[in-house]
Amino acid sequence: MTLGQSWSDQRMEEIIGDLLRTGVLLSAFIVSCGALIYLIRHGHSPADYRVFHGEPTDLKNVRGILRSAFKLRGRGIIQLGLLVLIATPVARVAFSVWGFAAERDRMYVAFTLIVLAILLCSLAGFAGPA
Repeated sequence: MTLGQSWSDQRMEEIIGDLLRTGVLLSAFIVSCGALIYLIRHGHSPADYRVFHGEPTDLKNVRGILRSAFKLRGRGIIQLGLLVLIATPVARVAFSVWGFAAERDRMYVAFTLIVLAILLCSLAGFAGPA
């Protein structure tokens, strides 16, 4: 966007739409790559449906997921794709804060910051008592 261009709701909606599309497509690509790697390495293994095996502990936090994905492990890459999918709407809300600030709309900046804080707290596990 050039300096002479005015910031408009339509422009903001276009950027948000592009952001959401890109996030979903990137996530789908990452998950597909992880699934392909997983199937190449483990596709021949028989499935045992009598015993439930939960997710390994190293794939239950962001650091472990990143470590596993960088080692090119299929499950870690799949989890990374899911993290990208979860991060997409959070990025949309964060961009909205910036867009409303550019429009100098203080009320919407405040509301969107509240939504962003709630999203980040819930993702961080600060949801409070159940």
